[in-house]
Amino acid sequence: MTTNPFTLRPPHSRRKVAVRPGGTLAAAQRHSPGAVMRRMLPSSPMLAIDAHDVTKTFKSGWLRPTRTAALRGVSLTVPRGTIVGLLGPNGAGKTTLLSILATLLTPDSGSVRVLGHDVVRDAARLRRRLNMASGRPSFLWSLRVGEIVAFYGRLYGLSGSKLRRRVDELIELCELGANRRTPYSELSTGLKQRVALAKSLVNDPELLFLDEPTLGLDPDVSVRVRRHIADLRSQRGITIVLTTHYMREADELCDEIAFIKAGRILARGTPAELKRRIRLGDVIALRLDPPAVPWLGEAPGVLRCRAVDGWVECTVDGAEKRLPDLLRALSAEGIAVRNVRVREPELEDVFVELAR
Repeated sequence: MTTNPFTLRPPHSRRKVAVRPGGTLAAAQRHSPGAVMRRMLPSSPMLAIDAHDVTKTFKSGWLRPTRTAALRGVSLTVPRGTIVGLLGPNGAGKTTLLSILATLLTPDSGSVRVLGHDVVRDAARLRRRLNMASGRPSFLWSLRVGEIVAFYGRLYGLSGSKLRRRVDELIELCELGANRRTPYSELSTGLKQRVALAKSLVNDPELLFLDEPTLGLDPDVSVRVRRHIADLRSQRGITIVLTTHYMREADELCDEIAFIKAGRILARGTPAELKRRIRLGDVIALRLDPPAVPWLGEAPGVLRCRAVDGWVECTVDGAEKRLPDLLRALSAEGIAVRNVRVREPELEDVFVELAR
């Protein structure tokens, strides 16, 4: 019997597992009561993803190898028919988690079920029901757009008239008709992203993983790609898990968001819930002359300050109360206030706070 890493007890568990003479710890853990129970319990039919205590480490170096923990006991549930965003700084573990859920990586421990199946034991069966698109797509440069989509259709067993109809449908869906015969090497970044999206839909997946789907795109192209993603959920009922560094994109698309930092999920909820729960205060944006005011962050009621595109954004414990005091203090120092804006916290403010 092959070892299933998903059924191993997490390393932080306090329960001891007896090891029979001549046996191994992994084998003992695999047959422990808790591990057996997790394998027997069915996943809720309402959940596309049901993951608990997932860990993953990577070894680097040769002479003196070191181990880096990418995931540290991550638990995540994703209801069917929703869009869930994974946000976090670079190196937080987002892509590692996405790869495990997509059966591309095996975790060290934990329990993961996707569409009701174990991601290790049932990986081959699962791969026919899910797909993935990267923000850095790479296909054979000499192939034309239609040939790329057809190639992946054949990998999923399509042929003849079924393949032709599927290619036609995806070319139209992703607005690639004018570029159907264009070699991949001649496509813009935005068109390459749409080819990757078409490829990821070739098997009509129930679950779609998108890793930075609008990375490096112009704003107008990003809007079209986001519209395609939203339509996949609303019109086709596809469950989508995506990673992104664009907070506006996450706010616009996602039903729920999970913030990951250093391999752990720090917060999870709808965009509105996260803004309310973190309690960041109001944001006063000031355009000043001179623009640098070091003491502003120490003013009464100011929680934090940061410079953003020529503005100084001050998070305060109440704009109505603090704005007059700030304006008087700046005037007393001879600092001109060219413009003032007051707003409620945005998802980007939540990200900055959690990533600190």
